[in-house]
Amino acid sequence: VEEWTFHKTYSGTPQGGIISPLLSNIYLHELDKYVEQYALDYNKGKKRRHNLIYHNVASKINHSKSKNKRDWERLTEEEKAERLRKLKALYKELQSHESKDLFDPNYRRMKYVRYADDFIIGVIGSNKEAEQIKKDLTDYLADKLKLELSAEKTLITHSKTNARFLGYDIRVARDWQRMKMSNGTKKRKFNYQTKLFVPHEKYIKKLINLGALKIGSNNGWKPVHRPYLVHNDDLEILRTYNAEIEGLYHYFRLASNVHVLQSFRQTMKYSMIKTYASKYKSTVSKIITEFSINGKFGIHYKTKDGPKIAFFTEQRMEKNSEINKQSVDIIENTLLYGGRTSLIERLLAEKCEWCGAENVPLEMHHVNKLKDLKGKKRWEQTMIARNRKTIAMCVKCHHDLHNGKLD
Repeated sequence: VEEWTFHKTYSGTPQGGIISPLLSNIYLHELDKYVEQYALDYNKGKKRRHNLIYHNVASKINHSKSKNKRDWERLTEEEKAERLRKLKALYKELQSHESKDLFDPNYRRMKYVRYADDFIIGVIGSNKEAEQIKKDLTDYLADKLKLELSAEKTLITHSKTNARFLGYDIRVARDWQRMKMSNGTKKRKFNYQTKLFVPHEKYIKKLINLGALKIGSNNGWKPVHRPYLVHNDDLEILRTYNAEIEGLYHYFRLASNVHVLQSFRQTMKYSMIKTYASKYKSTVSKIITEFSINGKFGIHYKTKDGPKIAFFTEQRMEKNSEINKQSVDIIENTLLYGGRTSLIERLLAEKCEWCGAENVPLEMHHVNKLKDLKGKKRWEQTMIARNRKTIAMCVKCHHDLHNGKLD
């Protein structure tokens, strides 16, 4: 709709449009129903058949253990050692086989997940069958929904390699390490489980896009200050970094390797310290000392409920799939500080920060550098004490300041 006139288009919904994901969900609901029925037809078998080789070895182990139990008292030490060696070799052989036949032709499964216009399908089956599924989906989308699958993005990937979906790397783990279970037995607990991973380049790219990291020679990392945050209040700078760190963690907290984001947080911390150092024309070591509160990096600030402290986030970077609260935006939104700074909030408050007059139009008085203020006048002392280059004043106070009549 342009100027309240509807025009038919052939290019689809706009990239990045607010309503585009909703329209995708409505239109691709037909695809969901098609794939749901397709999966019902494709799936077969309740469970995989036994692997005969595995169970033959398991039978030999049971037979050997029974024989050892029966003969143990009359065996010599050398004979005991030899039987234990053979039993250990059988266990080692058993661990090299799967208990089920992974290629059982009578067992098939298909799993489909879609998010807006992006979807992924997991298949237990042959590569030939995966090719056929891809062809059938391509034909359905073209014939019924008039959509074309991206050949570049529509890939068939073996489960032992990564598949990228919604920023995560998905891989089926092949972990042959055995773990002791609660009943005392040992088993390969994580073998053939589907795992989610944080891609290394994701958080590196995030740091670069934020301007918090510079990659130097030999691909070395170097945290750098962010010039566009220097003019923000101390609290705004801290909360911006906290929001960015916790936001990335909360997105990737389903990953098995989410602990790698500790490196992201550490780089962000030094970028933040360097940003403060740039703001106050100081050094990293001095900033750490100045803002250290009980061994943590923190900012003192005042609220209507009294003085408070905001600390740099110590969010534990551990896997967590639980949803504790059915709420949104419980963490500070970075856009809040990018779009509306405390300067704007102070203007909207309509309260003169000098005389205290309320519900009056305000003007913002600012200086280029705090060090230019001599501190001889009370309004200069106020700005120095607040560590702000700006002060919101009513029109009268602002005029008096410039006419030298404020003090």
